[in-house]
Amino acid sequence: MLSWILEPLQFAFMQRSLAIAVAVGIICAAVGCYLMVQRLALLGDALSHSLLPGLAIAYIIRIHLYVGAFIAALVSTYLISLIHRRSPVKEDAAMGVVLSGFFAAGITLITVIQKDNKIDLAHFLFGNLLAVTADEVRDTALIALVVVVSIILLYKELLFFSFDPQGAEAAGLPTQRLHLGLMMLVALTVVASMKAVGVILVLAMLITPAVTAYLLVPRFHHVMLASVVCGVCSSIAGLYLSYYFNLPSGPAIVLVLSGIFAIAFAWHQWQKTRAPSATIF
Repeated sequence: MLSWILEPLQFAFMQRSLAIAVAVGIICAAVGCYLMVQRLALLGDALSHSLLPGLAIAYIIRIHLYVGAFIAALVSTYLISLIHRRSPVKEDAAMGVVLSGFFAAGITLITVIQKDNKIDLAHFLFGNLLAVTADEVRDTALIALVVVVSIILLYKELLFFSFDPQGAEAAGLPTQRLHLGLMMLVALTVVASMKAVGVILVLAMLITPAVTAYLLVPRFHHVMLASVVCGVCSSIAGLYLSYYFNLPSGPAIVLVLSGIFAIAFAWHQWQKTRAPSATIF
């Protein structure tokens, strides 16, 4: 058993992949808890799909792909907010409009680029965790550090704002800045997850660990801790499945997440037959 665990770690590419898998598992699970509480799961999907045009433009003008992806995520967030505030369109509908528009623009740009350059589109869509470079590990680690430190420093404020925005505003908290800060954390998390699971599957990394934890424990800080454990364990397990069974790494991680959620859901249903469960809402 120990040799089965240690054997892949002899290779540098597995060491790099494991580092990114752990980092992504932590930040996706932590940020996803806030999205779940605010019922903004679609926002993670919208931002992940919005990365594609930023990636394509960054490739064209020869800047770092992460920079282009982050700018695209911020622009899409602004457009969603603009449409929602200045029209009767609901926020979820605005997300759908921006998501589809940005995704179509990204696919178009990448298709045009592919005429003269060989770009693996699946690499952007589904990730390629086993092919990460040392520079990508460094960049992901820096992003993860920023996200984790921000959550630690703003934990109470973000918690209050997430559960009771009106109460937070009445208490004098800068709710607009908190909202913007949370959106930036989501954007950074999505960018960091791009290499691991791609833009298509990043929503699963954001939401499934949080939802799984919510089925298991009642209080928010316990939910966040359990969510991080679920995210990290799923990332590591999916990475090992990818190595031993020659599976795509991103889908393997998400399949493990889905399996853990199914077990948690079954356990939750069994618990309901014994006693009513507590809720964080």
